[in-house]
Amino acid sequence: MRTLGTTLLVVLLLSSMSGCFGKASGSSAGSAAGGQDGPTFTVAAAGDILIHPQLTEQAMLDAKRHHVKGPYFGDIMAGVEPVISKADLAICHLEPVLGTTNGPWSSYPNFLVPPQIATTIKDIGYDTCSTNSNHSLDGGYAGVKRTLDTLDKVGLKHTGSARTKKEHDTPNIIDVKGVKVAQISFAFGYNAHEVPKDKPWLVNKTSLKAIKAAEKRARAAGAEVVILSIHWGREDWPNPSKSQLELGRQIATQTGINLVIGHHAHVVQPMEKVHGTWIAYGLGNQVARHDVPIGLTEEGVIGWFTFTKHHGKWDVKAQYVPTFVDLPPTQDVKGQNPDPGVTAAEDGTSGQGTLVQPVRDHRLVDIARSLRADKTQHTLTEQQRARYRLAFERTRGTLLNRGAAKDGLTPLLDLPD
Repeated sequence: MRTLGTTLLVVLLLSSMSGCFGKASGSSAGSAAGGQDGPTFTVAAAGDILIHPQLTEQAMLDAKRHHVKGPYFGDIMAGVEPVISKADLAICHLEPVLGTTNGPWSSYPNFLVPPQIATTIKDIGYDTCSTNSNHSLDGGYAGVKRTLDTLDKVGLKHTGSARTKKEHDTPNIIDVKGVKVAQISFAFGYNAHEVPKDKPWLVNKTSLKAIKAAEKRARAAGAEVVILSIHWGREDWPNPSKSQLELGRQIATQTGINLVIGHHAHVVQPMEKVHGTWIAYGLGNQVARHDVPIGLTEEGVIGWFTFTKHHGKWDVKAQYVPTFVDLPPTQDVKGQNPDPGVTAAEDGTSGQGTLVQPVRDHRLVDIARSLRADKTQHTLTEQQRARYRLAFERTRGTLLNRGAAKDGLTPLLDLPD
């Protein structure tokens, strides 16, 4: 598998933004720095990774371009590597079941996707994944085992599903700059599949009681911080449901969980600080390609959370990185994409007649970073610039529509002027 590289442009951009999201260096986590009286670390958490057939087809095409055995998902997801790789802890949500290397693979209603996606998830910087969703039991026990075996092989930690009762009872704890951070994961249900009566530990089904018990186990194992990944809500609804709001408030008031990360809606939902606890109701899709894209399903967000310990208590600062999945146009009846591209001059930019190609491939984009790079590189069409700005502003509005601005929610990197 190709190792993901970072272009000179990205390096220069990241250097200029190191104050925004560079990894801390120098003193240990427990040392005071810059007036802080305790440890500090950053967490990046992103939306659903759901591999539809169109993405697998794209990954096969990309593999041919790189002369490697496919599918190769690195090019699809490379756009978020600079952000994900800079977090002290990066958390993914792997929704589907992983299949075997050469297939066969399948899509809805029972997902079985190429295991090569796990290598890309690791390569772009993720450390741990929640594996509990409404599709977790699409392949039964064998599917759960194969998925977790694959994640183990590439070096990704995981939580939410288990191969044994012992694994279920053992908290997923990650050492983050000397701080023990636990990730727990729950889902509301499993579509047409039932949790096996002889394997009740196979997945974590949501209940407040079960969430409390998981947090208690994590704390007993030494966790100082507990992060909950939860699969909940209604698909394609940008507003949290009544049940999300009610359970979110119960979690915030009846547990010591430090951060709640929501998934399942496939569209961005608000963030809200409830009784001192940040709840990201829904981070949308990290990468997906639904059969009928609705515009909102191409938009996602990476939550960026800075944890700092003050006077024995953890303070969490929330920020966000809007993302977008570029989708190539559907082909005409002759199998050709009709748009030949335009020159930068034709597109109204200051370029020297360089051909600006329309979207040809499925690509995950960090919107603000892409638009800032375009200021000097002129690599985007006018349509892309407009679409990216729309996605960013719509994501901003959705995230803030439950009052998060008053609690300091801001973009990690804003749009260029």
